[in-house]
Amino acid sequence: MSDFTSAEMMSVTAARALTNDMTCFVGIGVPSEAANLARLTHAPDVTLIYESGTLQTKPDVLPLSIGDGELCESALTTVSVPEMFRYWLQGGHVSVGFLGTAQLDRYANINTTLIGDYLEPQVRLPGGGGAPEIGTNAQEVFITVKQSKRTFVKDVDFITTVGFGRDGKARDNVPNIGRGPTVVITDLCILKPDPDTKELVVTSLHPGVTREQVIDATGWEIRFAEQLAVTPAPSARELEVLRDLKARTDAHHAAQQ
Repeated sequence: MSDFTSAEMMSVTAARALTNDMTCFVGIGVPSEAANLARLTHAPDVTLIYESGTLQTKPDVLPLSIGDGELCESALTTVSVPEMFRYWLQGGHVSVGFLGTAQLDRYANINTTLIGDYLEPQVRLPGGGGAPEIGTNAQEVFITVKQSKRTFVKDVDFITTVGFGRDGKARDNVPNIGRGPTVVITDLCILKPDPDTKELVVTSLHPGVTREQVIDATGWEIRFAEQLAVTPAPSARELEVLRDLKARTDAHHAAQQ
């Protein structure tokens, strides 16, 4: 069972970033897939929180949106959205915010608002949802996104959720907000912000991925760590659990149509 796709590599690597003692505010899509994979494998006690107010959520299938009934049905309890944001998130009770994005830049700023000029955009995206508040108030942020020159741009067209700002200094001397993005996990590699400049640096290449592939999929002159690691490949168990989860999800949502 050693064969795996780049998408599976990304989900497994993102899942490994979560630990048992974390309280994780989960975004829909790949973050939800990775968070639930972690819960079903190495981190059974991880606390998953969704924007709709569900606490200690344990869905059997992956939700299509934060309004999916599976989230409420499988949660320990559901609180109001204002309580979720004001008490849990702004109160400092969320250790990790797990987010996806349409565009990401070298300072880990997230754009989910629009592509192109603000007044005459080429594409309008879904918007921020709770991501700006999660990016600000979670103790740290994990980002997962498929890497290409379309998504990895030097400067995002619009900052929906601040990473480290246009100059890498947006969080400097602001003690009442979180540390911001601490890791970006793509289908090609793992990136972390430089401790000084906050520009994203490749720290680990996924198995079989070359530096050239990463350079070709990045819209700025990407830097690599001096001690460049190779990401461990998914285990047979991780792949089995992930594929079972996705198969259950597909069957469930197909039956609802």
